[in-house]
Amino acid sequence: MRMGMILSGKKIVVGITGGIAAYKTTFLIRMLRKSGAEVKVVMTPGAKQFVTPLTLGTLSGNPVWTEFENGTEGVWNNHVELALWADMMVIAPLTAHTLSKLASGRSDNLLMAVYLSAKCPVVVAPAMDLDMYKHDTTQDNLRVIQSHGVQVIPARYGELASGLVGEGRMEEPEQIFEFIRASFLRSNRLAGKHIVVTAGPTYESIDAVRFIGNYSSGKMGVEVANALARQGARVTLVAGPMNKFNLQAGVQRVDVRSAEEMLKVVEQHWNNADAGIFAAAVADFRPKQLHSGKIKKEEGGLQHIELEETPDILAFAGTRKKVGQVLIGFALETANEEQNALSKLKRKNLDAIVLNSLRDSGAGFGTDTNKISILGKDGNSTKFELKPKREVAEDISDYLVQLLSHD
Repeated sequence: MRMGMILSGKKIVVGITGGIAAYKTTFLIRMLRKSGAEVKVVMTPGAKQFVTPLTLGTLSGNPVWTEFENGTEGVWNNHVELALWADMMVIAPLTAHTLSKLASGRSDNLLMAVYLSAKCPVVVAPAMDLDMYKHDTTQDNLRVIQSHGVQVIPARYGELASGLVGEGRMEEPEQIFEFIRASFLRSNRLAGKHIVVTAGPTYESIDAVRFIGNYSSGKMGVEVANALARQGARVTLVAGPMNKFNLQAGVQRVDVRSAEEMLKVVEQHWNNADAGIFAAAVADFRPKQLHSGKIKKEEGGLQHIELEETPDILAFAGTRKKVGQVLIGFALETANEEQNALSKLKRKNLDAIVLNSLRDSGAGFGTDTNKISILGKDGNSTKFELKPKREVAEDISDYLVQLLSHD
């Protein structure tokens, strides 16, 4: 593999934990150095049983971090400073032991302190025996750290240290290096672009305590916003009522409650945006009359509620779309999916629409996964398998990059 200096100027912290696969990480460090990256290594105490600090220090060209004190009395290894120095943190191998600490936030060694202080992307490559890797607790922990934004390079099928054969073998250094290289390439593809993303439901008040809403968690829109930011975009996330999800640097969240409030924020930002991805599940109707207090049951006011349409935020953006702007909408359908989605695309002057169906298991509201198709105004349809929403968001972000590059 000829690497050149494709990672020139990149600063990478490599974390090594106590697994037999630690020897492979020496090859990864060498590849990173040969590609121009500056590498600093942090080891857990257990890792020193498998590979020596002397070896890692020689390969990385920097002192190896193992303890909070560097051996000189009164001199502290500043984990915060190291974490902020890094453009990326890579933990390889990641043992089940350290994985459990990442998931729970337990900081009892220098590697964990650096991880908890990191603002940069974090990539991990698990390595453990197949029964440990397949255990429900391990898989739950992997899902937890992924929900925190950690990128997981899945373990491979192969021969393991126990003599068994199965999933659990750490990915090969060449493939980990390629993952890192591709991540850095992706991180600049949307640099300088401003993108508006809407997410979550809207709540349309009936009275002081009741509202009309839906089951949207907002997670898909948040993952889209984060994926765009990871590719270098400046993102305005217009968020309906939903949890306080972790956001990437570069995402500015603006909280709203109703469709009217969401429209006002979109109006403020759309004219100066390069693109919009409108994933919010906006309530289609709201009560025509808002009661200032609580409607009493005995008053009968909830038996008949007259409704009116809420503002059509996607149509607003479509009618005001300028040359060069790209607009992507979402369609959640239960019947005649593609026909209804294409009709929506045309009516609202979209460049593409993301279609998902409530008939697909694991897709729709309240799930950690989604199964989508992206329909373009050119008539082409791209179908994707069921994936975690983070990966779905990457697919949508990649699609937007293509649209912007064609304009």
